[in-house]
Amino acid sequence: MEKRTIDPWTWGKNTNSAQAVEVKQVEGTLYCSGQVALDSNGVPSSADMRSQLIQTIANLERLINEADYDCENIVRLNVYTTSTQDFFTTCMDVYIPFLQKYGIKQATTLLEVKGLFATLTVELEATVVK
Repeated sequence: MEKRTIDPWTWGKNTNSAQAVEVKQVEGTLYCSGQVALDSNGVPSSADMRSQLIQTIANLERLINEADYDCENIVRLNVYTTSTQDFFTTCMDVYIPFLQKYGIKQATTLLEVKGLFATLTVELEATVVK
């Protein structure tokens, strides 16, 4: 697999993402449903957004690994949150190290939504290639 990121603007270097990701010679593509902070019994978390993000990332990592893919090959990562303000003020110290841990430079969209399932405040939706 070959992967190339495209980011024509200099400000893009500060976004922890890329404006576009091109992938060639792909063996497979994994389209992950939005992952949230559910425990192993499917019970949604009522914790704060930061704690939910930690569990959401762990759930996403587990899903990707069990599908025999690698987190480093995430090419698209959409973030849905009930508050972009809370996400930026309380979650960046969790989100950025996750991206850096795997060297992820993904196309991304961050959306503030009116609500998520039950008490959930953040959801990650990924596309992974190999």
